[in-house]
Amino acid sequence: MSNDSPGAGSAAAAIALFALIFLLIGLDLAEDYTEGAGALHLILESGVLLLAAGGIAVLLQRIYRSHASVRTLQHDLEQVRNESRRWREDSRILLQGLGAAIQQQFARWALTTAESEVALLLLKGLSLKEIAALRATSERTVREQARSVYRKAGISGRPALAAFFLEDLLLPSEE
Repeated sequence: MSNDSPGAGSAAAAIALFALIFLLIGLDLAEDYTEGAGALHLILESGVLLLAAGGIAVLLQRIYRSHASVRTLQHDLEQVRNESRRWREDSRILLQGLGAAIQQQFARWALTTAESEVALLLLKGLSLKEIAALRATSERTVREQARSVYRKAGISGRPALAAFFLEDLLLPSEE
């Protein structure tokens, strides 16, 4: 598995540093023991050795948890993608019909091709700035086209445009 998670490189460097400290302290401890160093000195170096081992263990545990978290997120994302794909497949015919009905209404309102494109992008929830970028035009032009859509449709703005098409799609409230 690659270490693509944030901080994986610094964690690996810290583990390498702790491992080097562990190795050097271990070698020094073994040499001190064979030379008959005092008990207090050996206990202190053993403590440092254990701290280095603990540092390695903590970092390895964090990396494991990070990878587990990433795997869980990837799994969840894949489930959402599959569910979305199934919904689109199950609703394909209905969505095509809705798209055709929306285009028919745009024709009834006598929208130009540009106004129809802007209206559809407004329905999809894009901002005026995003629509301008997609259509390679100015935000001012998009704003004027949106106003023209609202005027021709006899509605007050974007919420009314969305409500015009969505109101009857929502389940009626039980009274």
